[in-house]
Amino acid sequence: MKYDIKDLKLAPQGKLKIEWAGSQMKVLRLIRDRFAKEKPLSGIKIAACLHISSETANLMLTLKAGGADVTLCACNPLSTKDDIAASLVKDFGIPTFAISGEDKKTYYKHLTAALDTHPQITMDDGADLVTLLHTERKSQLKEVIGSSEETTTGMIRLKAMLKEGALKIPVMAVNNSLTKHLFDNRYGTGQSTVDGILRATNILLAGKKALVCGYGWCGKGVAMRLRGMAANVAVAEVDPVKALEALMDGFVVRTIKDAIKDNDLVITATGNKSVITVSDLKKAKDGIIVANTGHFNVEFDYEGIVKAAKSRRTLRENLEEITFEGDKKIFVLAEGRLVNLVTAEGHPPDVMDMSFANQALAAEYLVQNKSKLKVGIHTIPAQLDQMIAQLKLESLGISIDKLTEEQKKYLSSWQEGT
Repeated sequence: MKYDIKDLKLAPQGKLKIEWAGSQMKVLRLIRDRFAKEKPLSGIKIAACLHISSETANLMLTLKAGGADVTLCACNPLSTKDDIAASLVKDFGIPTFAISGEDKKTYYKHLTAALDTHPQITMDDGADLVTLLHTERKSQLKEVIGSSEETTTGMIRLKAMLKEGALKIPVMAVNNSLTKHLFDNRYGTGQSTVDGILRATNILLAGKKALVCGYGWCGKGVAMRLRGMAANVAVAEVDPVKALEALMDGFVVRTIKDAIKDNDLVITATGNKSVITVSDLKKAKDGIIVANTGHFNVEFDYEGIVKAAKSRRTLRENLEEITFEGDKKIFVLAEGRLVNLVTAEGHPPDVMDMSFANQALAAEYLVQNKSKLKVGIHTIPAQLDQMIAQLKLESLGISIDKLTEEQKKYLSSWQEGT
């Protein structure tokens, strides 16, 4: 078996973490048990480009239980948990290509290694694998049944590909499932981002002035959790509807150029690039902390910050002090990469349970419908979304009401009015 990881000796601690996460992922466990009996993915090669975490490991075990031949690589150079990668290789026999802190050359070498397996299904968290498939590995497109995408950022790229006629395979938009983005993006990102900031800095959030750039589902979650820690939260937006929503949710709405002058903490969560520029940061409050929880490290200009720096030093792991001319200091977390995964452990397993249930069912759906799905972006059927939510509630011991036949008839008719 081919693999490229940091150290196999890390496997024992990784296995324990995988087991703990699995104990909290009860919906995925139910799917894994069914997959083990039915083998719906038998003979299917899957290449997954995801964050190497204990939760992802449980998804890989579910796919393998379903009969799939799985290969895993990292979707972010800094988010890999080396002990998890080691356990996947040593304990579970899953080829894994990921080393925390790998350079860009190694990162793309690992993506290439995953595609060297000639997968019939690809899974992405940010669309790097499917993009490489469409640029440098076009000859393999005819071998691919389809792909699935986990993130808002990845969906932005895929929609652009589709618009330009560049997309050549069916893609399941896992991020569009209600049981994914309403929970993972909001509650997962909110909690794990605050967790990452606190681990990197150990600051007190109560009383701090914090700016959240972007009020999509991720931004909403971050703003909510910061307010829960008694921070004074402002939101920056370019969409007037989202800005109005933030205002009516009780947040102050400000422009970045205005807010950055007096805020203690700024977090980007937009999926876009150059949201915060070097020029902005030179006008920022002295000592401002800058973090990103959007997928790629382009939301604020880290490379430009480094070039403009008079001096740099690392004060704590993943906490870098940047000094500009005039001795203005800013503090950058995780080199601008995903703060919740680089400095913390990513989303809690309880919420990834639903996200990865969607991924597992998306793979099954691609196999079941491989002759029917057209090139384009597809959403997992609503009944599967509902099933995941129902299973999650049942796993939590919660029952809900059901419509009566009279109520069903009323909701499906138009004759009965005032």
